Amino acid sequence: MPSMLRAALSVVPFPRPSTLPDDTLTTAVPVDREHLARYQRVCGFALSDRLPVTYPHVLGFGLQLDLMTRRDFPFPVVGGVHVANRIEQTRQLTADDVLELAVHAQDLRDHPRGRQYDVITTAAVDGEVVWRDVSTYLRRGPSAAPREQRPAREPAPDAPPHATWRVPTSTGTDYADVSGDHNPIHTSWLGARVFGFPRPIAHGMWSKARCLAALEGRLPAAYTVEVSFKLPILLPGTVGFTWTGREFGLRDARSGKPYLTGTVTA
Repeated sequence: MPSMLRAALSVVPFPRPSTLPDDTLTTAVPVDREHLARYQRVCGFALSDRLPVTYPHVLGFGLQLDLMTRRDFPFPVVGGVHVANRIEQTRQLTADDVLELAVHAQDLRDHPRGRQYDVITTAAVDGEVVWRDVSTYLRRGPSAAPREQRPAREPAPDAPPHATWRVPTSTGTDYADVSGDHNPIHTSWLGARVFGFPRPIAHGMWSKARCLAALEGRLPAAYTVEVSFKLPILLPGTVGFTWTGREFGLRDARSGKPYLTGTVTA
């Protein structure tokens, strides 16, 4: 059964465990240069045999979905909110590398708005882990954690953005085709409305990749990049990109509302 169909069926009620599965899913993936080029075009990277730091995330997406759509996963995958992502890379990966991917889930914890957990994806080359991805998800619902105070609204930036990008509606379907993430909130007006969005929204990992594409040539071969996803980018939309040394962000070009904040650490 295709993974996205299993994702849709995961909303059907059935008894679920209260803990995350403790096993690890693995596969070995050679890089398809044609697929790599498609990904680079969609996200704004230059065509190259060098893998963008975000590219192994899409190679591991099938395993991530396989894990989160299992009957022994505590939540249906539909309705989970991707709130943060952290990637550590210890060396530049290239299209010649065969990536040994491994995916597992850990750290189910209370959050003031529900429960959070991490899905960890690692990539090894010749047995050495050279890349690690931590995706944090929020499942909204009852929680034992104390209620958090509403955070103060971030002030609109004083300076204009370093770049302004028009994000067309096709971004959702284009990234879905190359990443395998066909969640209808990204690809369908009706699907977006079912989940409370007036229009389709951009994938969070597309927005992270697009920011890093803008920094291409300024980043070292080994670094850590982490982002928090603040608000969804409604498609079509216009966003402003800012970069201040080790910090970057995306905001609404007119209102200044934050979509993403990130940091790079060498």
